[in-house]
Amino acid sequence: MSEHQKIHPVSDPEAPPPPTHPTVPLVSRGSSRSEHGETTKESVTQPPQLDSPQRKKKGRRSCWCRCVCYTLLVLFLLIVVVGAAVGILYLVFRPKLPDYNIDRLQLTRSILNNQDSSLSTAFNVTITAKNPNEKIGIYYEDGSKISVLYMQTRLSNGSLPKFYQGHENTTIIFVEMTGYTQNATSLMATLLEQQQLTGSIPLRIRVTQPVRIKLGKLKLPEVKFFVRCGVFVDSLAANSVIRVRNSNCKFRFRL
Repeated sequence: MSEHQKIHPVSDPEAPPPPTHPTVPLVSRGSSRSEHGETTKESVTQPPQLDSPQRKKKGRRSCWCRCVCYTLLVLFLLIVVVGAAVGILYLVFRPKLPDYNIDRLQLTRSILNNQDSSLSTAFNVTITAKNPNEKIGIYYEDGSKISVLYMQTRLSNGSLPKFYQGHENTTIIFVEMTGYTQNATSLMATLLEQQQLTGSIPLRIRVTQPVRIKLGKLKLPEVKFFVRCGVFVDSLAANSVIRVRNSNCKFRFRL
């Protein structure tokens, strides 16, 4: 009877070990697998970056520089526009300053009150106003003031009439003025001494006149004319025509 022998494989102790394979993760870093087996990347939230003090200072400095540059640019453009407009108006109208002269001065009343030493005076003044402009008219408005002074003492006051002076026009203006001066005894003595020493008496005439300039058909806003005249007369005798020896007037205007 034959015997059956079972042979089982035996590992060779001298055989080299089988190669080992590195373990590879099934899911890459930064991702996760969903329930359906899909791989999704995880969102990584970064902490908010806070502005540093230097960055804030640079931002404020840049904003301030832009504001200054824009302001200077606007001012420059405004100056250019205004200068161009003034230049065009000058070339078109060729403006010239008006001319004024004191032609006649008459003292119609000079009464010295012996009780209170007050002086009551009245003057008539004749003024020649010339407008040499070809395309510019002058409106003389209400609210004018004219005064006669000796040194710092105001002798009489009055006002000019309201009228319009056209192009290249010469207008004769008659003005009546009255005044009242207190403690005038020393003033009268000074006037008499001045006349005896020099043969003339220096007076000053001041005029403040609101006017409106007309350029063609355009009527400009109101401005003020200031006229200052130095007048030398031979005497201040009442009820007589005073001879004007010299008259010099200066003119300026203000908005």
